[in-house]
Amino acid sequence: MRRAGVLGVHSLDHFCVAVPDLQEAKRFYTEFGLDVKSDGDNALNISAVGESHCWIRMIKGDKKRFQYVSFAAFADDMPSFKALLDSHGVTESVESDGASLWLRDPSGVLVQIKAADRSAPMAKSEFDANAGGVGQRNAASRSTAAVVHPRRLAHLAIFASGVERTIEFYTKFLGLRLSDQSADAVAFLHGVHGSEHHLLALVGSAGGGLHHSSWDVASVDEVGLGAMYMAEKGFSQGWGMGRHVLGSNYFHYVRDPWGSYAEYTADMDYIPVDMDWAVGNHAPEDSMYLWGPSVPEEFITNFELD
Repeated sequence: MRRAGVLGVHSLDHFCVAVPDLQEAKRFYTEFGLDVKSDGDNALNISAVGESHCWIRMIKGDKKRFQYVSFAAFADDMPSFKALLDSHGVTESVESDGASLWLRDPSGVLVQIKAADRSAPMAKSEFDANAGGVGQRNAASRSTAAVVHPRRLAHLAIFASGVERTIEFYTKFLGLRLSDQSADAVAFLHGVHGSEHHLLALVGSAGGGLHHSSWDVASVDEVGLGAMYMAEKGFSQGWGMGRHVLGSNYFHYVRDPWGSYAEYTADMDYIPVDMDWAVGNHAPEDSMYLWGPSVPEEFITNFELD
């Protein structure tokens, strides 16, 4: 699963964020349906239930602050990445074994490129329409409905000061490709070696920060059940449910205790390895959602700017 002769990362590997209360973070992400493990007194590692891959590294900090985003590349591409970054003077640091490179995007966000196995899906995720059959009850009762456990991290949305120049950075240095955008308000980037419509979303702001992490689930029912369960646990603020236009996925966003969001997402568009996606620049009314409730007033507020 690789486009020959093209340099580019193949997966979103993980991200790191600092928060002031790790116990509250553990409660939020555990209720959201993820596996949260302590790593000493001042860190958490967060995975999908039953999986070993760490998607979030969470550390203790005075305030909520996005720390870095990590992308995975093929090991034999790492020398080419290093040569590219060095030639433009953007290399921040290099691991001693050369298997990890660090640089900063135009908003100051720290970015890692590392040699690692592919974690991005190889094909469109399985989607359960729950259509059922004739002559039978097709919805589970609430008392027997299973707790929702997301399958994997689908994408990350980060704030960017200057969406256009940030698009240029991620396409030039990481080999991501633009899928769609809406002027300087939002942009969506996918992996050239085959990926969903976006691995990374850029949201216009005055500075960097974390907007949301998005988590793949199997059905519209799981999006709705996850939202209802989180509301019952005290996390009722958010947006959804609805369906996006760009990416086509069904969504519900749950606001975390620090003003970012965790999204349940299902049935996103997939861009295969041998396809050149037709990029669109869309009007604002066609860049957010096809249907759903109105966007909350603070939905695109970057609380990391204080």
